[in-house]
Amino acid sequence: MKILIIDDDETLSSVFEAALQKSGFQTIFSATAQGGIDKARLEKPDLILLDEVLPDIAGNEVLKTLKMDSQTQNIPVFILSNFSQEELVKEAINSGAMDYIFKYQIEPVDLVNKVKQALKI
Repeated sequence: MKILIIDDDETLSSVFEAALQKSGFQTIFSATAQGGIDKARLEKPDLILLDEVLPDIAGNEVLKTLKMDSQTQNIPVFILSNFSQEELVKEAINSGAMDYIFKYQIEPVDLVNKVKQALKI
């Protein structure tokens, strides 16, 4: 199964990537929103981990773009963020995010378990 990580924090992303790979997932990475959208269309990942704050487009806007595109609308998306502003969380869930995860509160093993749960593995 393939997981796309769209996040400009390469240090934390590599920690999450290593945990996912150790659990048998294939990972794809993009440090920009537009690159992530392109990779989602091209690679058809089974799940997307999407950062809320990216250098080019906000995560919630990327989420809306993915959910409006027939090629990517059925891919589950988890928002990863350091921001716990209630309006951002609500907007993400209302736009179709499966979960909103606070980066500073989750251990890599717990993230892997959430991904497995979402994909019913």
